[in-house]
Amino acid sequence: MPTLMIQGCTSDAGKSTLVAALGRLLKRRGLHVAPFKPQNMALNSAVTADGGEIGRAQAVQAVACGIAAHTDHNPVLLKPSSDCRAQVIIQGRAIGNLDAVDYHAYKASARAAVFDSWQRLAAHYEWVVVEGAGSPAEINLRANDIANMGFAEEADCPVWLVADIDRGGVFAHIVGTLACLSASEQARVRGFIINRFRGDLSLLQGGLDWLEAQTGKPVLAVLPYLHGLDIAAEDAVPRTQGQGGAFRVVILTLPHISNHTDFDPLRRQAGLDCVYATPNQPLPLAELYILPGSKNTRADLAWLRAQGWDAAIARHLRYGGKVIGICGGYQLLGQRVADPLGLEGEPGTSAGLGYLPSTTTLARDKQLRNVAGQLRLPGQPAAAVHGYEIHHGETVGADAACPIALADGRQDGQLSADDQVFGCYLHGLFDSPPALQALLAWAGWHGDASAATDAGQHLEAEIDRLADALDTALDWDKARAAGLDLATEAV
Repeated sequence: MPTLMIQGCTSDAGKSTLVAALGRLLKRRGLHVAPFKPQNMALNSAVTADGGEIGRAQAVQAVACGIAAHTDHNPVLLKPSSDCRAQVIIQGRAIGNLDAVDYHAYKASARAAVFDSWQRLAAHYEWVVVEGAGSPAEINLRANDIANMGFAEEADCPVWLVADIDRGGVFAHIVGTLACLSASEQARVRGFIINRFRGDLSLLQGGLDWLEAQTGKPVLAVLPYLHGLDIAAEDAVPRTQGQGGAFRVVILTLPHISNHTDFDPLRRQAGLDCVYATPNQPLPLAELYILPGSKNTRADLAWLRAQGWDAAIARHLRYGGKVIGICGGYQLLGQRVADPLGLEGEPGTSAGLGYLPSTTTLARDKQLRNVAGQLRLPGQPAAAVHGYEIHHGETVGADAACPIALADGRQDGQLSADDQVFGCYLHGLFDSPPALQALLAWAGWHGDASAATDAGQHLEAEIDRLADALDTALDWDKARAAGLDLATEAV
């Protein structure tokens, strides 16, 4: 089956972006290609065209391949709710919360789902580009592995190993990773990609020659460090901070923050100083506070209070500031959050921050849908919005004004009576420039966001930039010999 797997020496070596770049290059060559990640652990997720949930990185890779995201692209998704426990999502549907020991026992069922999805993709597409998870050198996770070499061995596919030279020690990473593999797994690694190189490539050549002689395997490409590359991270909160604008937006960094990609358009907007609050530090002064999504709403609410951030929000509102809550953040702003089934932690009920008249109860069935509609804020023109919902919460508040009218006839969100607090379930709220402009104007910003790039257009441009860099750097003859045989390409 036409499958190529990308594995990494470390987390964040560049696996996700390399799969996206390869998907775009194969698409450019007229091939029907799909991304695949057998098992993902991430709190950034997306809703697929078939109404399920997958890791956001795979949704981005589907865009790169020019296809709609599907649950088969990421058949196993683990969403941690604590250090030892995660919600397990199989082919787009949550099957429950398991700790590490229980999940190990469940692995046989997870494996069946992985190969069911992969075989469907391989039957339908000319190429499947697979992303590994973490590193294949994690010896403690080798038993019953479905994320790296365990998958590659059973699928009998070639592997390319990517390493991040920007972190240092790239040759040790590659040679050390190979040393941790079995003989058959070592043979399966057909070549290396060195990622994020800065400087004169000629100064690296001696090391490349040594690596090829030491391992007997080719270096397929040395990818340059692409400054400012802005493709949504799989899970890590962005390292970059604000642009120093006069209007400050502060995103409260909760321990179980999810879908922080919601705020990428704010980070890119000129004239805004959009920053993530630092845990264990006072909440910075700002014009707008945003409470993001959370995978453990009640635990994050208790943590927020322990930080003293609840008092900072109260002070912010007394001085006329604005607050937005999205998904879990929306739930925090209400009167009460109840989790009677223990879906996110211990069963129980917590008092909310009390700024919206709503109450939320977590229900077993997760609501997953892609949505579109109109945002209608006081004093602002109606603005088109689009995005997706991922939540267990059922939020009610009969007296609340609903600022979002959805195309399917439903309403979403609430506004406080004093017009200072706004909450909704819509991820992607800021993606369209008209909605971004209306929300910022509601919050008191007098700048112009009308020229902002639509989030979808921005992503397409960044994927093309990444693919262009890979196309230039990749030795295509070596790549064909290393398993990327494009004999069937329609050029």
